Amino acid sequence: MPMTPSTASPPATFSAIAQAAAGVALRSLTKRYGPVVAVQDLHLDIPAGAYCCLLGPSGCGKTTTLRMIAGHETVTRGEVYIGDRPVTHLPAAKRNTAMMFQNYALFPHKTIWQNVEFGLKMRGIAPQERKTRVGEILELVGLSHTSDRKPHQLSGGQQQRIALARALVTRPRVLMLDEPLSALDENLRVRMRSELRKIQKQFGLTFIQVTHHVEEAFALSDQVVVMDHGLIDQVATPEDLFATPASRFVAKFIGDNNIFEGTVISAAPDENDLDIIELAIPELGSLFCRGQALPVGSAAACSVRPDLLTLLPNNETDTPNPQANHITARIIDIELTGYVTRVGLITEATGQEILYKARTEDWHKAGWQEGQLVSLRWSAHDGVFLPH
Repeated sequence: MPMTPSTASPPATFSAIAQAAAGVALRSLTKRYGPVVAVQDLHLDIPAGAYCCLLGPSGCGKTTTLRMIAGHETVTRGEVYIGDRPVTHLPAAKRNTAMMFQNYALFPHKTIWQNVEFGLKMRGIAPQERKTRVGEILELVGLSHTSDRKPHQLSGGQQQRIALARALVTRPRVLMLDEPLSALDENLRVRMRSELRKIQKQFGLTFIQVTHHVEEAFALSDQVVVMDHGLIDQVATPEDLFATPASRFVAKFIGDNNIFEGTVISAAPDENDLDIIELAIPELGSLFCRGQALPVGSAAACSVRPDLLTLLPNNETDTPNPQANHITARIIDIELTGYVTRVGLITEATGQEILYKARTEDWHKAGWQEGQLVSLRWSAHDGVFLPH
């Protein structure tokens, strides 16, 4: 059941939580398990009140990083700051943070009220204040009517909001979420990520979430931290990450970017303090892209999103822009996915597979058929330079 935000004046709990938000800073943060380096020399600043997602494949170090911030994992080297306070060597209970676990970790034998109240009892909060704070937080998440029920009597979405209420009632400065949506089915996951974002905005609290779902990170985040092999590969807003991935790994991980490997042969500044870079691509010729150039002769790559490609007949000769990229390819696969049609192509010269996306309505109007030879075009400004 979606939560309807109250139009009444927010209670004291709301104000206390909103004022508690703190930024997080990591300095040279490293975690080793014997000879294995799980997290290596992380430097990161998460602003107070931001929704930050640590994004990456399994084993990239994102959960270990979250646990070190929370105090559930010891730090091998480096520092963790919450606000301006170093907390690296403080136990989890003294960091004024809260963790929402993947399986919610609700006590099955306790009522919803008792579940939410538990953390306050452990902190020695007086009974009357516990009663006030639990009542307020249950009202804020729209589940006051469930207080006498047990967790198994609630839906998955309701259980998630109770887990959130239990974390928020302690008035943490930072709330950490370890893949909180992974146990939900697809439809509920989409609905509940909207609820998470709504609650985060409502409280103005710092949220740090671990996820391996790119779409989830894009939908939720103010800041996305892409990790790979214990390192941070890129920190950006979802918009910047989507438009300008910084590396081959990021370009591959965040979606269906087409990547071409080559060598830098020239670069010239454009009007926005970037370079138009020419890459020599073996057997394909020159491709142009935009970014911060490496020296001539450097190995590099460029990428282009499948939605930025244009398909033209192979005998089309109009190329007024000398920096327009064009490749001859054959359509080998057409996949209807609903609003978007995914088209697989293969280059005649190298056999590299390329993905093109179009609105299904536009694709049907164009009348392309599997097996046709076409020319793929895109501008230099739509190509992204990948230095590593």
